[in-house]
Order: sequence, then structure tokens, then C-alpha cells
Amino acid sequence: MKKRFISSLSLCESSVYNDKMPPDFNEEKKLWKKGYKRVACIDEVGRGPLAGPVVAVAVFITPNSKLTVPKMRDSKKLSPKRRQKLYKILTGNPAVRWGIGSVSEKVIDKINILEATKLAMEKAVKNLKSKADYLILDGNIKINSSVPQKSIVKADEKVFSVALASIIAKVTRDRLMEKYAKKFPEYGFDRHKGYGTSQHRKALKKHGHCKIHRKSFRPIKTCKLK
Repeated sequence: MKKRFISSLSLCESSVYNDKMPPDFNEEKKLWKKGYKRVACIDEVGRGPLAGPVVAVAVFITPNSKLTVPKMRDSKKLSPKRRQKLYKILTGNPAVRWGIGSVSEKVIDKINILEATKLAMEKAVKNLKSKADYLILDGNIKINSSVPQKSIVKADEKVFSVALASIIAKVTRDRLMEKYAKKFPEYGFDRHKGYGTSQHRKALKKHGHCKIHRKSFRPIKTCKLK
């Protein structure tokens, strides 16, 4: 596959996204020019599943660095194999700085999924090795942080660093759910990652819920405890 060369000096100038145009660096460039050198972009994975944690990742790319990756898309538009490949490239590149925040199903049940998502994002920002000086968040959401922030709907389709965050978050959570699949093999977590597929719902009907199911979610409330 032909690779695409990305640097702060060679970027796509259009901010309009369509199926033929990948995420670009326009948002990061604007902020770099204003003096913000560590623009952390945040995305989450796992708001919708019936089991497991919600995981957020904050990513920033050092200005003037060179990053060579295959053609980018947000994680939902990539095959598992492609996500794994990109994850290896991204997490092994010194130009990419990233932090992970995870909030368990138990906390989700206590504070609700929206607040848990915000908490995961806040943790991801705190877990960056270098402090961010600006945040870009995917979606229409705000988090508790003293760092200036901007929310962009569908940022994972528009902003390059948010797309990176979505890939790292997706692979991180998928791997965790694959581990849970070994502990609770009857649910098939390695296949559906906790989402409410027909296979998952059939397993719930037969076996009831287990320790990592989100008890506050409606489909789980009516299930017995395993």
C-alpha cells in the first residue's frame, strides 16, 4: 500500500470532510500558529456497549515532526487489521505523545455513561507525559480542565490527531475485551467487544449478566446475575 507523508509543512489545506478526503492538520496548524505547541486531541471508545469500560485517549503530535503513516481514517472506518497496523506505527513513533484514560463499568453505573466519558477524557489528559496547552475534543462535550478546549462534532473524521486518538483508543479497548473473553467465554466478548449484538443478547438471555456488564443499562437490568 502506498504511504502518505505527513508533516507540519506538508498538509491538506481544506477543512471540509467527505468520503474521499481524510482527516487533516488544519485545526492543529491554526493553534500552532497561535503559540500552542502541545495540542492534545481526545476521542473515546465504548459509550454504547453493554459491558466493559469506556476508554479515552489524548494525543498530540510535536510541531515540525515528520510522521509517515498509511492513508488515515477514523477508527470506525478501518478494518481490525488496519487498526492494529496503525496502532503499532503510532505508538512506536516519538513524534506521537499519548495518554490513556479508562473508567470501569462499576463507575459507569454510579455516575452514568456521559459523566464516565468525561472522566475518562480527563484521565487521558492527565496521563500525557507532557502537559497539553490546548485540547480538541470529539463531539459536543466539555471536560473539567484548566487547559483551553474546543469541541468539534465528528472531529474523528476531520482532525488528524483526533483520528489517531480514536485508533489508539479502539485497539486498547478491543484488546481488553479480548482478555475478558477468556474469563467469560460464554459471552463472545472477543467478537462483539461488549456491544449489544444479537449474539450477545442471546448469551445474556441464557447465562444472565456477569461482573463486567453495565447494570444500569436497560438490557442488563432485566438479566439475572451469573
